[in-house]
Amino acid sequence: MSWLGKVIGGAFGFLMGGPLGALLGTALGHQYDAGKRGQPQTDPRLESGDQQRVQMAFFTATFSVMGHLAKTDGTVSRAEIDAARSVMNRLELSEELRQTAIQLFSEGKKPNFPLHQALEQFRLQCHRRPSLLRLFIQIQLETAYADGPLRPAEERLLLQICDRVHVSRFDFFAIKARIEAEQRMAQAGYHRTRHRTGPPPPLRKPPIENAYAVLGLRPSATAEEIKRAYRRLMGQHHPDRLAANGLPEEMVRVATEKTQQIRKAYELIAETRKL
Repeated sequence: MSWLGKVIGGAFGFLMGGPLGALLGTALGHQYDAGKRGQPQTDPRLESGDQQRVQMAFFTATFSVMGHLAKTDGTVSRAEIDAARSVMNRLELSEELRQTAIQLFSEGKKPNFPLHQALEQFRLQCHRRPSLLRLFIQIQLETAYADGPLRPAEERLLLQICDRVHVSRFDFFAIKARIEAEQRMAQAGYHRTRHRTGPPPPLRKPPIENAYAVLGLRPSATAEEIKRAYRRLMGQHHPDRLAANGLPEEMVRVATEKTQQIRKAYELIAETRKL
């Protein structure tokens, strides 16, 4: 059973209230009749680092903050709504979870959305789980890029979010650079151009500079630096490790995709450098 099933089954007390609990309760309230499901119950034996509570906090913060970020310029564009839905599609959410995510996105768009309080609770729930906090920022950044280049207002808000969850500016700009490099790799290579007749052309490879940027390196990096960066990034995004730290099972797909992108970049560099 997913964490949402446990919430509906009477374990809503995992979040122990707070702004995230209120947001999730409101989102669920649009779908479920409390009189039929029974009243939420709190299990006093659960500690603040419990995995299921972390899963709920991550899911709730991800989609509500995503809605708030989309409203940064005063209006939510169709592209931004489509970007949020594409994240839901990418995660292959069940209909239950999709509706909950949509409601959380809507809550985030409201003028009275408690951004700072929600982020503070999220940070506390993810205490000593920096990999989850970095992945949270990565998802927000990728969604912001989905409708075009990052706007100054979006970047300012994302930097404020980083400050609240204690993700450093260095980490933010490193994540930003990797996302931009991954987009350039996807646009420039690893596909075949279309021809009406004749044999298919060879596979075009993206510029090697983009592969280095995905690993956070310069082309002048040594072989040891390349291997060390690859191992570090793979460790940070390892799906099993993130799941053990409380990443919702539906979001493990994001980590899996990221490791595939990192591996492709490393393999391109290794082939060029004969590592």
